[in-house]
Amino acid sequence: MKIAVLPGDGIGTEIVEQAVRVLNALDLKLEMETALVGGAAYDAHGHPLPEATLKLAKEADAVLFGAVGDWKYDKLDRPLRPEQAILGLRKNLGLFANFRPAICYEQLVGASSLKPELVAGLDILIIRELTGDIYFGQPRGRRVSPDGHFPGAEEAFDTMRYTRPEIERIARVAFEAARKRNKRVTSVDKANVLETFQLWKDVVTEIGKEYPDVELDHMYVDNAAMQLVKAPKKFDVVVTGNMFGDILSDAAAMLTGSIGMLPSASLNSSNQGLYEPSHGSAPDIAGKGVANPLATILSAAMMLRFSLNQAAAADRIEAAVQKVLAQGLRTPDIHSEGTTKVGTREMGDAVLKALG
Repeated sequence: MKIAVLPGDGIGTEIVEQAVRVLNALDLKLEMETALVGGAAYDAHGHPLPEATLKLAKEADAVLFGAVGDWKYDKLDRPLRPEQAILGLRKNLGLFANFRPAICYEQLVGASSLKPELVAGLDILIIRELTGDIYFGQPRGRRVSPDGHFPGAEEAFDTMRYTRPEIERIARVAFEAARKRNKRVTSVDKANVLETFQLWKDVVTEIGKEYPDVELDHMYVDNAAMQLVKAPKKFDVVVTGNMFGDILSDAAAMLTGSIGMLPSASLNSSNQGLYEPSHGSAPDIAGKGVANPLATILSAAMMLRFSLNQAAAADRIEAAVQKVLAQGLRTPDIHSEGTTKVGTREMGDAVLKALG
């Protein structure tokens, strides 16, 4: 089982190091190879996704990814910015289905900004379409406006677009996932305003008829954002487009107490996947040894389950994380009165010990 390890920038190197330690502690034959990506790759090779890194990712069974980005790269031309690396990997590997679970662990109910009764037992799975929508739609660019309210003025434009096959495949992923959970799918759109999402709603409705055992409802994105805060436990599986999914999954992350706890998986049609924490590179705390590695460690567990067919090993990691939380160990982002504050490596040590 070959894993491409791409730590990236900022805290990416610190958190991926702990996940790799956990993987190495398992009795599995894993071949792991590390490569540069993001700003680190730009500094070394002049591009955020060098050909060698892309080749390694394509040849691997799975990719363990840290995070990319730093303020110092913000003035680069857009194609050279660190964030283009993750977009390039999604496109080149065909990673169209993004799984972002938002689980509020019993031990962290008090860390959420919402009332405990709203988040206790929370378990949402957001499935975000990852290779279409406004992020990849053409045409896009900047120009002098030929018409509109201010003809002759500088303008920028992006194109939101989806094809029927793109919507069909992500809808089926959502319905299949719901069958293994509580058999409810909420499709989030903006069909009242956008033609793109009227097609989305129509297609998801059609696919839903293939799954009579799964309850389907539709919700406009603005209402979905409100309901995530008002009554988050009403959701089971949420399926939506690239842009809406990007925003809603981060909102859902904070329901759990910290985005530092949330893993994610991005899969293609053959279950090759890229696994990364839902948070970013956090350059403000990089090198301080305080970043929470648990989202990355849990992403490694998702990798074992979805791409490497090692469910038992994934269960071991997830159980170890819950054991560590039950012991009261907390990195600063989830620390509260009565718990023990630890750093990145100490948390990694604790998970290793809990693995047994």
